[in-house]
Amino acid sequence: MELQNTVKEALTALYHHPDDGIRARADRWLQDFQRTIDAWQVSDNLLHDSSSNIETLVFCSQTLRSKVQRDFEELPSEAFCPLRDSLYTLLKKFGKGPPKVRTQICIAVAALAAHVSISDWGDGGILNWLSNEMRSNTEYIRSFLELLVVLPEEACNYRIAARPERRRQFDKELTSSSEVALSLLTSCLGFDYLKEQVLEGFTSWIRMCHGITASTLASHPLVHAALSSLKSEQFVEAAVNATSELIRFTVSRSSGDISAQSPLIHVILPQVMSLREQLLDSSKDEEDVKAIARLFAEMGDSYVDLIATGSDNSMLIVQALLEVASHPEYDISSMTYNFWHNLQNILSRRESCVSHGSEASIEVERNRRLQVFRAPFEMLVSLVTFRVEYPKDYEELSEEDCKDFRHIRYVVSDVLVDATVILGGEQTLKLLFTKLVQAVGSHRNEDSFNWRPVEAALFCIQAVAKSVSTQEAEVLPQIMTLLPKLPCEPHLLQTVCSTVGAYSKWIDVAPVELSILPPLVGILTKGMSASEDCAAAAAVAFKYICEDCSNKFVGSLDGLFHIYHIAVSGDGGYKVSSNDSMHLVEALSVVIKELPLDHAKKALELVCVPIITPLQEFINQGELMNEVPARHLTIHIDRLACIFRNVTLPEIVAEAINRFWPILKSIFDNRGWDLRTMESLCRACKYAVRTCGRFMVITIGSMLEEVQLLYQQHNQSCFLYLSSEVIKMFGSDPSCANYLRSLIEVLFIHTTKLLRTIQDFTARPDIADDCFLLASRCIRYCPDLFVPSSSFLSLIDCSMIGITIQHRDACKSILNFLSDVFDLANSSAGEVYRPIINNILVPRGATLTRILIASLAGALPSSRLEEVTYVLLSLTRTYGVKVLVWAKESISLVPHTALTEAECSSFLKTLSEVASGSDTSALANTLEELSDVCRRNRAVQDIVQGALRPLDLNFTTVS
Repeated sequence: MELQNTVKEALTALYHHPDDGIRARADRWLQDFQRTIDAWQVSDNLLHDSSSNIETLVFCSQTLRSKVQRDFEELPSEAFCPLRDSLYTLLKKFGKGPPKVRTQICIAVAALAAHVSISDWGDGGILNWLSNEMRSNTEYIRSFLELLVVLPEEACNYRIAARPERRRQFDKELTSSSEVALSLLTSCLGFDYLKEQVLEGFTSWIRMCHGITASTLASHPLVHAALSSLKSEQFVEAAVNATSELIRFTVSRSSGDISAQSPLIHVILPQVMSLREQLLDSSKDEEDVKAIARLFAEMGDSYVDLIATGSDNSMLIVQALLEVASHPEYDISSMTYNFWHNLQNILSRRESCVSHGSEASIEVERNRRLQVFRAPFEMLVSLVTFRVEYPKDYEELSEEDCKDFRHIRYVVSDVLVDATVILGGEQTLKLLFTKLVQAVGSHRNEDSFNWRPVEAALFCIQAVAKSVSTQEAEVLPQIMTLLPKLPCEPHLLQTVCSTVGAYSKWIDVAPVELSILPPLVGILTKGMSASEDCAAAAAVAFKYICEDCSNKFVGSLDGLFHIYHIAVSGDGGYKVSSNDSMHLVEALSVVIKELPLDHAKKALELVCVPIITPLQEFINQGELMNEVPARHLTIHIDRLACIFRNVTLPEIVAEAINRFWPILKSIFDNRGWDLRTMESLCRACKYAVRTCGRFMVITIGSMLEEVQLLYQQHNQSCFLYLSSEVIKMFGSDPSCANYLRSLIEVLFIHTTKLLRTIQDFTARPDIADDCFLLASRCIRYCPDLFVPSSSFLSLIDCSMIGITIQHRDACKSILNFLSDVFDLANSSAGEVYRPIINNILVPRGATLTRILIASLAGALPSSRLEEVTYVLLSLTRTYGVKVLVWAKESISLVPHTALTEAECSSFLKTLSEVASGSDTSALANTLEELSDVCRRNRAVQDIVQGALRPLDLNFTTVS
């Protein structure tokens, strides 16, 4: 009684106390209470207590539902019957409300049925029990109907902590009882006040009707009720849900071949098609229109393969979907976009016509279908383009509304690209150009120029750029000639700049006599002065133009350098941000690599001057350099990185790096403590190594000395990822062996000193991630240096400490490293290393196996299952029967309350098959099921982890 009062007091504090701190403490206490064994009895008592208020009833019903779902195993077996009877009493008590409480009780009863077999439930299972109750206690019909609705939903609910085998069995029980359920629902059709619930129940049970034929369903009263209710304002939502589920049922794999579903399809389609007029009825409630539109979209998505045949009947559905697409509300029209995407996928695939026999027949049929669907896709293009037009009040919209508008533009872009697959890029471009001409032609007076429809048409034109041939000669010359003549309104200019960039490949091959490039470059320079967004678009466009038209700029470098220097210096009125200026650096870099080598060398010096000069000035400040904000350095270093990455002329870049090395070394020496600057500098060095390769041999030794020294001083992971690039580039070069061996030893030995416990891993996930990425690189590129070293053993031990780190990337790097070790031992190339690997891993095999099993069983998130499975598979392939012995030792530690003998045996049997060289495909499913069983609720997971204790293991054989 005292605990019941405490619960009431906590709920009162949670909902009514003015102090936020007290409300938060009450919330924490109630959450802790829900996890206790006492929560069963207290919640049950308060639900039966007539004095409990609504807050108490809702909380206790949710608690009891959650306990049944997750913690049913806490109860002794003899508690089942009293619990079932109590829930039954509550079901009747709350038959007339409150609805929230009744729903929770219904879910609890359904979850209880999922835990126990038909024989344990009695009365022939829950469906027969429910059937008897509905017939003998009609006054509680609402409660019983709601229970009938939630039963199939709970069969698919993985929050229920039932074992996988029991969950499958429950599904089979409900499927075999589906006719009983439909009969119960049918018996309630005569009561109009129950109709919505009946339709909801029918929607739930359709998924369970695997054994009922389409012809039986076609004449079923419930199907008739659902279809006839589509035109009822009162039941339209429920009717649409039921009809949508029926449509999905006709194309589900469990329902058999689509032709077998014809009787049901022929009943559904006419009823749905009769709703077309309601789509355009302005007097219709918007929510009802949404429901009907959703039904048409469902029909399109489900029957897209049939529609793609282009039959007369299928084209009626296509016309209806176009009517949905034409709806002024985006939320309604966009329901069809997935259909158009799937339809173009099917129409563009040769395989969709393969049933027509010969290659010639297939091609004829494919062309016929494409021709049939040209007109609908042309209509679609005309229907979606207006949606990208800027609203007149755009500047006043909230950030969220602006974000939604930008999203709509991206979605429409995708629809237009889909249309190009059917119409061709050139035909789509012509349709959009017509829109542009209309928009421009209707506003010849610049003072009253409405830029919005012009911008919208141009946005659509740039969206389809990748689908338009570079040989297009009719429309694009007119567009490119028009662009410089358009007003410089910022939004319009931004899209003009994007359009120039989008068609850079066409511009490269455009006829010389058109002289297109100079005025377009003029547009981009205007764009850089207009606004930040416009400048960003212009910078990106400049990059594309320089990438694709680099040969055309070779003779006009002075103009490019002028633009570059203004943008990089920040003088001259350009509004290019530091980040966007990187596009200009990249633009100039790709032009430089097209120059003759002697010119390229000089151009590289010129492009580096405005970057290196300010860095040298910072260095000249001496100790004051330490006070310079990191961003003042990284902006220049990042530009260097961009140059090193894109000027793919190894000798010239290597000479430049050798020349700049004293400056870079000085930054290393003076700012080694500064993480942001070191990350930027290491990234620049990484690209330098990648571009220059062995031409960088003069500088690489000094660079690696810096890396070793600074890593030991400052423990920054960026030195590890720079080293990874060095290993990839120089790992197999015998001339580099000595300093790479030193690098590996220093970095790995220091890392293992940093990562001694799982807490260390958790505190330094970046170091763990980059360390084991580097280790994997060493296995691939220089195993002869790495495996025989003392650091290899230390790193194996270190990896076993860190396997259970929760950080995703770090965990994956550790697991990939281990699987790389086993794969090396299994490979012919790795045979020479097998004795070393065996000497290290066999003594640790039992411990490692136990950690891996614990990881599968809940020590790691289920999203790591694939990686852990592969490590266990690799380990088993390498050590065969030994792994089976280790696994048996580990799995035997888990109590049978958590993992039954049968479940253990199934796991060991599958592992034995892998160890003997049999098919490994079953291992993933077995481990997934083992993981599911061990994670079914928190109590079980704690029991399993408490038995395996992965964090407490030493690096010795588990005895």
